[in-house]
Amino acid sequence: MKTIGHWINGEHVTAPGASTSPVFNPATGAEQAQLQLATVEQVNDVVAAAKAAWATWVESSLSQRSKILFAFREIMNRRINDVALAITDEHGKVVSDAVGEVQRGLEVVEYACGLPTLLKGEYSDQVSGGVDLFSYRQPLGVVVGITPFNFPAMVPMWMFPVAIATGNTFILKPSERDPSASLLMAEMWKEAGLPDGVFNVIQGDASVVNALLDHPDVKAISFVGSTPIARSIHRRATANGKRVQALGGAKNHSIILPDADIDFAAKHLVAAAFGSAGERCMAISAAITVGAVADPLMARVAELAREVKVGSGRDTSSEMGPVITAASKARIESLIDSGERQGATIRVDGRGLSVAGHEEGFFVGPTLIDNVTTEMDVYTEEIFGPVLSTVRTASVDEAIALINANPFGNGTAIFTSSGEAARRFHREVQVGMIGINVPIPVPMAYYSFGGWKDSLFGDHHMHGPEGVRFYTRGKVVTTRWPETTEATGASFSFPTSK
Repeated sequence: MKTIGHWINGEHVTAPGASTSPVFNPATGAEQAQLQLATVEQVNDVVAAAKAAWATWVESSLSQRSKILFAFREIMNRRINDVALAITDEHGKVVSDAVGEVQRGLEVVEYACGLPTLLKGEYSDQVSGGVDLFSYRQPLGVVVGITPFNFPAMVPMWMFPVAIATGNTFILKPSERDPSASLLMAEMWKEAGLPDGVFNVIQGDASVVNALLDHPDVKAISFVGSTPIARSIHRRATANGKRVQALGGAKNHSIILPDADIDFAAKHLVAAAFGSAGERCMAISAAITVGAVADPLMARVAELAREVKVGSGRDTSSEMGPVITAASKARIESLIDSGERQGATIRVDGRGLSVAGHEEGFFVGPTLIDNVTTEMDVYTEEIFGPVLSTVRTASVDEAIALINANPFGNGTAIFTSSGEAARRFHREVQVGMIGINVPIPVPMAYYSFGGWKDSLFGDHHMHGPEGVRFYTRGKVVTTRWPETTEATGASFSFPTSK
């Protein structure tokens, strides 16, 4: 049985007799590795290594950092298929989707390569007689990323390129379910010339997370996961004086107006709801139809959902793979059961799906549930599976009010041919990321990713300009260089400009 360990101070680390957690192949249902879980002592070791490395890394030149980032980008581009296959074997998503995940992460690496521009400060000459003023930003120190199973490469790459580029050292605590991509990236950083200790990977469970949240030498925490855990992490880490960005759950809605192109909307809804088996924080899980569009749209979505090819992620003909664990499969199917009991219409049923040759895999087929109400479990719960729930409304006002009443505010979309309706929608909905005829509106790396309401705890969104601000703090310097050694301009009054 393969053993997966940690990456501390530039090398793989395993410990005989350590506690372990199983890593499964979701397509076969078979255990394929044992993941070693860190002890509190190992957490202290990794923080100490990152702190020691920071003393040197913070003094590195911007050009040195840029060269290493560019080298990492080239290595990742060369080995993108290695990372994608590791993701497919542990997460289950199809290889093409895994490749796309890595490519979206690389966009943030490319953004961080421009760090000399990103870190430029401001300068004001002669703000007072003989006095100049300038500002710049400095890194925080040791920072931590705690990342989810659904994007084991992309979400870490939303964090560590900007953190490292701005002069911090980084500790990654990936999901226990698909840890191998993190170690591959650690090897790439080593090959790119990153000094030992600047990037580290520590595997573990809640005890490891809590040790990182409590450690006095950790200055900031970045987290992506469920809302209850995001809220808990934000509360505990801020109580310990740390800077926190904690991205929580989602219930992403898409409203479809009567003037929308039905075939266009249906195809995009199917891709957005069932891609990656619905295990995306930006997946569309609730379709909100307005007026007469409901019946023809549901008929077309149902037709397309039945055509989705479900199978092993390694099968190039597959469009959708399994969900991550047997427990996830059971939970998703129980929510479909609940929807049926509570009176919804199951138009396409993905329960009990068996894939030939992978009968023990964790598969749930595309599921379309119609006539859902806002009190049903399939609407109130974050399903995180290939389930699209449809709520029928009579007007745009009702649809927008429904979105705004939801506690989550991560992403949303509208399908329409009306510019007026689209403008009204994006101005009125209380959601952080909005798509207009784009169902999964994930911003490019030079913008920032983040939701509102219960989808974000903290003041900063992720990557982009807000990522730079999160991983640095500002410093303002006022200078005077008098021509004589005698004190000039001193006053007991509060200083003013002259």
